[in-house]
Amino acid sequence: MSSIISARGLSKLYHLGAPQHRYKMLREAIMEAFRAPFRRHGANQSDPHEIWALRDVSFEVRPGEVIGIIGRNGAGKSTLLKILSQITEPTIGEVDLYGRVGSLLEVGMGFHGELSGRDNIFLSAAILGMRRNEIIGRFDEIVAFSEMERFLDTPVKFYSSGMFMRLAFVVAAHLQPEILIVDEVLAVGDLEFQKKCLGKMEDVAKEGRTVIFVSHNMAAVRTLCRRGIYLDQGRVVFDGDIGDAVTRYVSTVSDAASDTWRRSAPDHGAFQIDNISAKLEGHSLNILIESKSLKRHKPAFLAVDISEPSGTVIMQALPQLEGFIRPEDSPHKIEVKIDLPPLIPGIYRAGVWIGTHNTETLDEVRGCVSFIITESPTPGRTFPHTPDHGFIVPEAEITKYTKKTEQPKIGTGV
Repeated sequence: MSSIISARGLSKLYHLGAPQHRYKMLREAIMEAFRAPFRRHGANQSDPHEIWALRDVSFEVRPGEVIGIIGRNGAGKSTLLKILSQITEPTIGEVDLYGRVGSLLEVGMGFHGELSGRDNIFLSAAILGMRRNEIIGRFDEIVAFSEMERFLDTPVKFYSSGMFMRLAFVVAAHLQPEILIVDEVLAVGDLEFQKKCLGKMEDVAKEGRTVIFVSHNMAAVRTLCRRGIYLDQGRVVFDGDIGDAVTRYVSTVSDAASDTWRRSAPDHGAFQIDNISAKLEGHSLNILIESKSLKRHKPAFLAVDISEPSGTVIMQALPQLEGFIRPEDSPHKIEVKIDLPPLIPGIYRAGVWIGTHNTETLDEVRGCVSFIITESPTPGRTFPHTPDHGFIVPEAEITKYTKKTEQPKIGTGV
């Protein structure tokens, strides 16, 4: 079967500190053209003023394949998707795409802020080359899926990030592209909508269309994909069965477990989590959260999610249900002690959510700090615990055991 995507030797170079919109002088343009044939060799060398986001990436994708692209932050995943979406060009290499491409790379990418949600749907369809009667035929389905009929005639610049994501995903998935490219669609939005997104991507795959999916949620990647491409430092280190790809990635992440997290860039909302640290003491996990209120907000409370290595949340701690985090008390320093249930050995991650009782999220950091369980919850067990049987081993006891008693023989008589 012929390929729908063919990537050959893709490399992408970024210059640190270089002006982004400066026209080159003639001498620079000539030197740039002269150096271009030698860049493949240069991609293997280190220059403190250059970053190779991708290095000699090659792969083929057949129609109908669902591929998960995984790797740490900075591995080159988003750069690769931008090249596949024709948003940026590779420095070296070529990519051929045989079909219409629908992309959801950043929340609302490609939307015009001054236009309404309704107008942006028609604009996106026109960009994809669809006729007006085609999009009219699918319009009701799109609106129903997004659950945003009330806000459809509002300019999208007034949308929240969750609303932006809903509309962007709906447009990308419902306009029947032959290739659907999705980057971190599960990072924003409520749980029910995340399930709808996964279900829709499964439907797209069943229709024989190609899906390229990037997510840090390994459980979602395992569920949706059959093939995985694992990127590390811009290179393909594995391309094959999704289970093997996830296993390799998780083992690498486990080796780099961190018990502290610090915000690298300021937030622009009403609230900001700055630092989170975790310390395991016996069977208790102690979390320290430093944060501040940037604007007025309602009294807030927090939740701590505990997830297993592939990213699936297995429990949530709610230390206090009443709102106690008030803007007038900023900055905030919160210490949380969580009594953990018996867990099987492995690396676990903790994330923090802070919000109000009307489910408004003020700030959230998912899976940001790690802790490692090394001791078995049942030391006398002769065979190891495995994730196939779950991660929590609850305490249990036999309260009654009735043996089978021998039944009296019934005489036949004479």
